[in-house]
Amino acid sequence: MDRYEGLARAFVGLADTLVADFDVVELAQQLVENAMTLLPIDAAGIVLADVDGRFQVLASNSEQTRLLELFQIQYDNGPCLRSYRTGEQVVVDDLRIGIDRWPEFAARAIAYGFLSVHALPLRLRNDRVGALNLLRFDSGKMSDADIAIGQALADVATIGIVHQRVALQSDVLNQQLQTALNTRTVIEQAKGVLAERGGVDMDAAFHLLRRYARRNNRRLADVARAVVDGADTAAILNPS
Repeated sequence: MDRYEGLARAFVGLADTLVADFDVVELAQQLVENAMTLLPIDAAGIVLADVDGRFQVLASNSEQTRLLELFQIQYDNGPCLRSYRTGEQVVVDDLRIGIDRWPEFAARAIAYGFLSVHALPLRLRNDRVGALNLLRFDSGKMSDADIAIGQALADVATIGIVHQRVALQSDVLNQQLQTALNTRTVIEQAKGVLAERGGVDMDAAFHLLRRYARRNNRRLADVARAVVDGADTAAILNPS
């Protein structure tokens, strides 16, 4: 499968989520996976803002990336947050140069081996809901074509998050976004339960949780809630 076919499939897959009662968390995770496949990056994460402007990590390709995103949220300072607040793309060719701009985030990212970052806003006209963070082990800016693909993926995902605003009042949309953030908290708790019971790391726990939900045609949030509430996890930890 060449890149153009992969890009077409990515857009079709994202478009398939634009239905009533779609799963925002699954949409975000799909965006991260598409970015990892189609772009020359080594990590990706999505930060979403709630109605009060508080940030939360909605999706990431790994536990390490999630922790890095949480780190910039903790210090309220970083390229992803700036991209959300300005609605503009933020490109850092080399985190080692001008490290004072985001000292805490840059130091932690470099410690993880990342040398460049591209933060792309999740925006639709004047609406901004978050940002997509693309990280690379190599320094240097991605090509304009790669950045355009990343922004296009982010834009489609944004449509999936805000499309109901056409038919519903904004307070309903805000409630939906808040529900998505609350859902992510439950998923993190479920990952912890599975990691402890199965003796696996957090990345593996999330993979098992998501695979079980997909195979059984259940919402990821519902499966996570069941795990947190004490459901039997044998089928999740030991897939046939």
